[in-house]
Amino acid sequence: MQRPKPLKIGDRIGLIGASSPTPPERIEPAIMALESLGLNVVVGESCYGSHGYLSGEDELRARDINDMFRDRTISGVFCIRGGYGSARLLDLIDFDMIRLNHKVFIGYSDVTALHIAINQACKLVTFHGPMPSTELYKDIDSYTMEYYFNNIFADSPLGLVKNPEGMKTKTLVGGNSEGILIGGNLSLVTASIGTKYEIDTRGKILFLEEVDEEPYRIDRMLLQLKQSGKLDSASGIILGYFTNCVAEEPEKSLNLMEIFEELIVPLNKPTIYDFPCGHSLPTITMPLGGRVKIDGGSSGVYFFQ
Repeated sequence: MQRPKPLKIGDRIGLIGASSPTPPERIEPAIMALESLGLNVVVGESCYGSHGYLSGEDELRARDINDMFRDRTISGVFCIRGGYGSARLLDLIDFDMIRLNHKVFIGYSDVTALHIAINQACKLVTFHGPMPSTELYKDIDSYTMEYYFNNIFADSPLGLVKNPEGMKTKTLVGGNSEGILIGGNLSLVTASIGTKYEIDTRGKILFLEEVDEEPYRIDRMLLQLKQSGKLDSASGIILGYFTNCVAEEPEKSLNLMEIFEELIVPLNKPTIYDFPCGHSLPTITMPLGGRVKIDGGSSGVYFFQ
């Protein structure tokens, strides 16, 4: 896997809308947030687009992605927000061109579909991290920004991930494991199964996070990953934030820990949970496609790339 050249002050970066429409009042603050980092922002038409629940028609959104990667004066491609729709673009993206034009690519949530495809088709490390109109447009904590900077403005490995103050990553299944990090949002990872962009978990560390899903839906998606062999073929599992994933009627539901214990623990794969990444703050930025080690004894995560 090739890690892209890190950004530097003064670089031009492309801002694109790959998923849902961006609230108009957040667009300018999102641009200003990136400019405050010393970056010159080229705003794609898709950032202003609206086509139902999409930030423009598929052709427009895909064209923005292709154009930003093709433009040699642009050093990074940033997704302005998530939502829904990035998977609709996969057949329209020029992966052969992206393979020849490695650059920083960052986003999360619905952007998971693009991360999986670019990681696998282009052998390019991409970054699972906060987005301009979702988190960066307003005051954001120093922990989140530290890991944001240490990924996109640096080419050295993160090393051991430290926990945010007052939070602790925990061990679900003990043991040590090492491999390439893949994954992202559970819904998008699951939706890739059966397509030509299906996630390949063999010998890799699988990261999963989710937001606003009832526990039975988490159960259903994890079960699909288990029955399709995706969990068993992974060398280890990292469970991030599962934000607002609670039952409306808790007394009639399994909770997340019961689901994890019934579906993941029997696999006997090194697994940690409550890892600070996903749809909550503080959150770390992670290099998908980078090499990572899980230390089940200390509940530690160590990045080598």
